[in-house]
Formats: sequence, C-alpha cells, structure tokens
Amino acid sequence: MINLEIPRKFKPLVRQAHETAAEVLRPISRKYDRAEHSRPVELDMMAAVIDGMNAGNSDVGGTGATGVRRDAADASQGNRNGTNISTCLSIMELCWGDVGMLLSMPRQGLGNAAIASVANEEQLKRFKGRWAAMAITEPGCGSDSAAIKTSAKLDGDHYVLNGEKIYVTAGERADLVVVWATLDKSLGRAAIKSFVVEKGTPGFELVRLEHKLGIRASDTAHFMITNCRVPKENLLGDPEVNPEKSFAGVMQTFDNTRPLVASMAVGLTRACIEEMGQILKDCGLTVDYSRPLHRQPSAVADFVRMQADYEAARLLTLQAAWMADNGRPNSLEASLAKAKAGRTCVDVALKCVELAGSIGYTETSLLEKWSRDAKILDIFEGTQQIQLLIIARRLLGKSSAELK
Repeated sequence: MINLEIPRKFKPLVRQAHETAAEVLRPISRKYDRAEHSRPVELDMMAAVIDGMNAGNSDVGGTGATGVRRDAADASQGNRNGTNISTCLSIMELCWGDVGMLLSMPRQGLGNAAIASVANEEQLKRFKGRWAAMAITEPGCGSDSAAIKTSAKLDGDHYVLNGEKIYVTAGERADLVVVWATLDKSLGRAAIKSFVVEKGTPGFELVRLEHKLGIRASDTAHFMITNCRVPKENLLGDPEVNPEKSFAGVMQTFDNTRPLVASMAVGLTRACIEEMGQILKDCGLTVDYSRPLHRQPSAVADFVRMQADYEAARLLTLQAAWMADNGRPNSLEASLAKAKAGRTCVDVALKCVELAGSIGYTETSLLEKWSRDAKILDIFEGTQQIQLLIIARRLLGKSSAELK
C-alpha cells in the first residue's frame, strides 16, 4: 500500500531540489519572463549538477525527466518507491521555484521522458546525455493524438517524414526532437509511431518561436518537416503495425509523462498557496481549522478550500507515480492526476490573484506571473477535456469509438 509520507531515502533529494528552486530559479524568474526567448544561461550549471545528482543517486532515483523508467517493476516485490516517485517529488519542488525554468533545463525535456520510457538499450546509450523535446501537436491536431497527419514512409534504411509540428516545448534549444508520425493514415491509431529526429537533419526546419501567455523562459517552436530522412534505428518501440498494441504502446508514454506535468501543477499550486497565506497573515487574518468555514472570513474559507484541492491533486499525482513504480497499469490514475492538478492550478492561481487585490495584478509579487504560467499546465500533455474523456472511457469500459 502507498505511504503518503515522503520516503526517507528521497528527503535529501527533495531538500536539494527545494534549495535549487529557492536560491537559483525563483530569483531569476522575472528576469526571463521579461526576456522571452532568451536562454537562461544560469541553468547550464544547474543541469550539470542534476546530472551529477542522478549519477550519484542511482539507487535513489532520478531528479528530472530522464529519471522516468520504462521497465515495469515486479508487483510481487511489494511496495516500491522508485524513479517515478522521486522524479515527481523533485519536479514539485523545482516548479515551486519556476515552471518555465524547469522546462528550460537542459536534458530535462518531455522527449527525454519518452525516450527513457520506451527506448531500447541501444537507443538509451546512444541518446544518453542529450536534450530531447517532444513534437505531437499539429495545426489540425491537438489533444486527439490519433488525428496526426505527419507521415513516415520507409525508404531503405531511413524513414522519410513529412508534416508540420507546432507548440514544441524546448524545440529550438533541444538536441533531439521526438516526432509522432503515422506509417499509414488509413490504418488509424495503430500506425502512429514516434521517431527521434536530430537537430540539423535536412528537411527539419524551425519556422518560428511562439510568443506566449506564460512560461516565457521556455522556448516553444514551430517546425516544418519536408522529406526529412531519419535512420530507421531512431524509431522508438516496435516498427510493426499491430492494431491490438501499436498505438497503446505509444500512448503508454503519456502514462509516465502526465504525472510529471501534474507534478509541475502541484508545485506551482503550492507556491501560490504559500504566497497567499503570507498575504492573509500580513492582513491580520488567521486560519482556524477547528471552526466551520461559514463562520470564518470569506478569504480564509477560500484559502482552506484551495488547500484541500491542492492536497487532493498532490495525492492523486503521487498515486499515479507510485503505481508506475510498482508495475501497475496507471492510465486512469495518470489522467485523473493530470486533470485534477491542471484544473486546481489554474483555479488556485486565479483565485489568489483575485484575493490579493492590487498585489495580485502587479509585479509586486509573483502571483501575476504564476497565474499566466498556470494555464499551460491544464493544456499540454492532454487538455482538461481530453483527460475527462479518457477517465470516462476507463470508468465506463468504453472504447474511443464508443465514447467520443
């Protein structure tokens, strides 16, 4: 059974991550929010530190996206707190500091999590130490990954990719991009595969960087893919099209990465709540948890409700990660965590801006910035709407064809 306390072996890791967030990320948070598209050079040293922490704590687990493991644990081994839990805990702390900074951390892209989840041993060695972004979204395809039109045709020892990808987080700065493409559109979901494309490959062209509402420290790229030849050894997973397993295998990546995004939302939610708690204290308002909410000031009652939502989101996220560590199917739980954490983060951030009044709308505190950063956490890795659809299918036992 899951233990709701932070495992003792992870406490030093969590402490280090929090110190990094407090001493490195948060102090430069405003700087790179204003300087959109500027690379946070301070993170180069931090990436090296994280690499060292991963190398020196292999028995404890990872501290970033590369800490996610694709190998299922033996459920008969009993309760196991592994790399998925440790990764989520460290991400929560780092995003308490700044979400955009975490997304700008070299070698910590969502593509790294995808590679760590499904790559074979040879690919793991070949791509080790390289920064990987993930390209799924297209102009006509958002959360419905099955609608992908980017094509991949086998030609000798290469796949030839053609298509367009938008909203690629860390797309410009990353060394590699994991591109989702279809081997045969007529075969539907089963033909969708993921390919590792190295930056600089002919036919893989950066069109532009997007100007965004939030997470401005992170670059978000738009790519055109024209007759881009990718070695067939760069295909992740089984090259065969199997209607029973192929798309499910690709989608299993989300079962690992959605708890990571939920962890980002949990970390940012906690930052907002702690800031709001200090503002209430400065205003002379105190929280009395022994009294009914209707007998306390409205702002205090709202604050307690936000804390309850935060705890629910945090526990759902840890449950999804724990299940992955223990070899249990967690597709439902991963979507539950992503849906709850994403919505909670947006609701809490906006409510804190509202309760803080003028402080929330200005650059006096970081609440204004956090309210902008929060929105993407309810969108990428599957929108709120698609998560609720996935949850409904799992609970009702319906297929995607039966429940749209």
